[in-house]
Amino acid sequence: MAHSTIVGGSTAKRVMACPGSVKLVQQVPPKPASKDALRGTLLHNVIAHILEHDEPAASFLGAAYEGEELTPELMETKILPALAMLDAIDPDKQMEFAIEAEVGFGDLLPGVFGSADLLGRIGKRAIVWDWKFGDGVPVSPVENEQLMFYAAAAMRTPATKWVFDGVSEIELVIAQPPADPKRWVTTPDRIRRFEADLTLAVHTALRPDAAFAVGDHCRWCAAKPICPQMTGAVDRALQKTVKELDATQLGVMLQRADILEGWISDLRALALQVLESGNPVPGFKLVQKRGTRKWVDEKAAEIALVGLGIDPLVTELVSPAQAEKKLKAAKKVLPEGLTVMASSGTTLASESDSRPAVLQIGQQLTAALSKLV
Repeated sequence: MAHSTIVGGSTAKRVMACPGSVKLVQQVPPKPASKDALRGTLLHNVIAHILEHDEPAASFLGAAYEGEELTPELMETKILPALAMLDAIDPDKQMEFAIEAEVGFGDLLPGVFGSADLLGRIGKRAIVWDWKFGDGVPVSPVENEQLMFYAAAAMRTPATKWVFDGVSEIELVIAQPPADPKRWVTTPDRIRRFEADLTLAVHTALRPDAAFAVGDHCRWCAAKPICPQMTGAVDRALQKTVKELDATQLGVMLQRADILEGWISDLRALALQVLESGNPVPGFKLVQKRGTRKWVDEKAAEIALVGLGIDPLVTELVSPAQAEKKLKAAKKVLPEGLTVMASSGTTLASESDSRPAVLQIGQQLTAALSKLV
């Protein structure tokens, strides 16, 4: 799915609070999608197919997206509760709706667009609905910039403006199973005021002197590792020891701690991404994570453990460490050749780390071949 490089629904809050972040984010290489993000996309896709084609939810068990699969657990904890939320708000099936609607601002804000999960209408009320399938931070619909972005863009999009024509109320809904749906009702006038504020923010963002601002909108900003406000905050923090802080300063610094921790995490993730792409980061290298033992052949391990009088199964095959603990209690030893040390991946390390650098053969070979073309 295409995303606006200027501002979309999920980035509206950040851009309106920090216009300078727009050009900064454009300089950062895109992050690979996380496991949680891929699972979220899978669940969004399934919900969209169910509603668009009126198909039974059970028929989608086993559906997959980029390695993520719709399991019975996800069906029970995410899909079915999400559908029940929609039934609770529209029990009589009166809602006319559009699913995964592409909405944008046209000539008002060229290049600014997004995709609304669900736009619906019941009588004189328009509904802007967003599915949140993550298990992390609860999201409120009250003055929610993402949902107001979708509403404002949909009001200007020819294919979706019917949802808002003549309505007196606009209801913003966050559906975040297993919690109950959160609802907030506003007016078309409030959405128009939001659009004016967004327009000003976008025009400001395109200026060379666009301002930066630190706040809770920084949490999901991809440009944290290179943000002058963030790096300045780190420099200021490094100039003081904790013992030098008075109570007032301590309170202020604690409020900023989460933001700074997020900056550090994103900085490391960016460095890891650069190294994994085959490019150097002076003073650092890519190394294998500490290895853990795994079974060479799970079936062979199971047979061997049964032969030693150990029940190897609980809900799945026990780990080598768990098997050894059971065997130690029975004064027996795990046979050789059943396990192997395996790393779970690569990680960032200082050049002084004793572990050897990982040779990125694939990337280096690709780079070499590209020079021959």
